[in-house]
Amino acid sequence: MGTVVESANQGAVNLPTNKKVAVIFVLGGPGSGKGTQCTNIVEHFGYTHLSAGDLLRAEIKSGSENGTMISNMIKEGKIVPSEVTIKLLQRAIQENGNDKFLIDGFPRNEENRAAFELVTGIEPEFVLFFDCPEAEMEKRLLGRNQGREDDNIETIRKRFNVYMESSLPVIEYYNSKGKVRKIDAVKPVGEVFEAVKAVFAPANEKVAA
Repeated sequence: MGTVVESANQGAVNLPTNKKVAVIFVLGGPGSGKGTQCTNIVEHFGYTHLSAGDLLRAEIKSGSENGTMISNMIKEGKIVPSEVTIKLLQRAIQENGNDKFLIDGFPRNEENRAAFELVTGIEPEFVLFFDCPEAEMEKRLLGRNQGREDDNIETIRKRFNVYMESSLPVIEYYNSKGKVRKIDAVKPVGEVFEAVKAVFAPANEKVAA
């Protein structure tokens, strides 16, 4: 029947050696506003937004065996194996004509981080970290109505626990390398984006007025 990793490997696409890409990891807890700000960055700075969660949900909707296993892991609050998410991200980068990517919600842990750099040979330009207290993130998640299966209170709290235990060490690792750009995500959306623009503007000449 094959494992979730074997299923992912069937669709594996290796990046061509001549495709040099710039990658920015976008991290923050569930409900920190990452997705909204990624949309703004795409519009203003010409990046392509790749959401690890969206790619996984698309795989689930495909009805494949791989998707079923991913669905079960998400329901249990577990992190999907690195190889699965990395192959989906690789395929998305390969199939896109752009060379600048925001990768949202990945790496989720240290093993994800090390595997991504090893498999793709890509190190992020920097990490955009949306810092938001747990109480505020919980309030936002319960208040939104996106029909997402993983937006009930029990699963939300499981996701917080996974985030705290697994994702923060990744942020600490990149912080030690001077690559973290921390954003106060509690402020209103417009103010948050002003802070984001200040991070991106020095590296991008074509800032929209």
